[in-house]
Amino acid sequence: MKIAVVIPCYKVRSHVLQVLEAIPDTVERVYAVDDCCPDHSGDFIESHCQDPRVRVLRNPVNLGVGGAVISGYREALKDDMDIIVKVDGDGQMDPRLIPYFARPITRGRADYTKGNRFYRHESLRGMPKVRLIGNALLSFLTKLSCGYWSLMDPTNGYTAIHAQVLRELPLDKLETRYFFETDMLFRLNTVRAVVRDIPMDALYADEVSGLNVRKILPEFARKHLSRLARRYAYNYWLRDFNIGSLYSLMGSLLVVAGGLFGLGHWLSSVIQQTPATSGTVMLASLPILVGTQLLIAFLHHDISSTPQDPLHPQLTPHPVSP
Repeated sequence: MKIAVVIPCYKVRSHVLQVLEAIPDTVERVYAVDDCCPDHSGDFIESHCQDPRVRVLRNPVNLGVGGAVISGYREALKDDMDIIVKVDGDGQMDPRLIPYFARPITRGRADYTKGNRFYRHESLRGMPKVRLIGNALLSFLTKLSCGYWSLMDPTNGYTAIHAQVLRELPLDKLETRYFFETDMLFRLNTVRAVVRDIPMDALYADEVSGLNVRKILPEFARKHLSRLARRYAYNYWLRDFNIGSLYSLMGSLLVVAGGLFGLGHWLSSVIQQTPATSGTVMLASLPILVGTQLLIAFLHHDISSTPQDPLHPQLTPHPVSP
């Protein structure tokens, strides 16, 4: 299969040449995307890189890392590439791992692979504690909103995807900035693509993250909630109606009914200063307990419904890119 690499380039002049030099010979094309970089990364690469595989793309305006990757994706599809790997240009991702990211796809075991810096304990020693805790929390939120329960490190941008699966995704609707990787997982789940983690080490150099945690935290929470609601509605009510639909519906109704009943009687007992009877307490707690068990059963059903059969072997080759 023909492998292409997309490298978003924004303020990466100090590392990008080393990244380009380390790309394996098995890669056929390299798309370095100058995302309206103030350092003119595209000109710098063209002046200093002699690798004939490297092609510089330029975005007229800054589109963010997601927008830069999408630009590279579109060119790779036009050039009829089979597997497209995304590698950052800041030196945090070892290009020598590209064959390991492509291997599960070439062997028909996955449609999309992504890096996981949490797989080995030794690889976490260089990770700042703030990033470690933040990634753990984001991983749980992503499991809920995207439905890939076996994955960790959702913000890891070292990825590979089969071109046939990429053509099934609405590239014009993907998030273009920091939520890009998570939105990719959400879109992949809607088409039932198989995603696998690839163990990798965390590398940190002298780069400075432009991520403002306080600023993006409310935005991330809102977007995760939106994806969770859309995935639930699509998978359990629009595309299919199954036992998980009943578990979630009955469980939610029982928990809400028991909670409202108990709250109402608790307020009444406080106002009237009379303790609630044991029967009233049981009538409030029993629906909550049963409803909680049903919601746990729904969660188990959702985990067991994670896609297992790769999508791309089932797709008809598309000779014309979108």
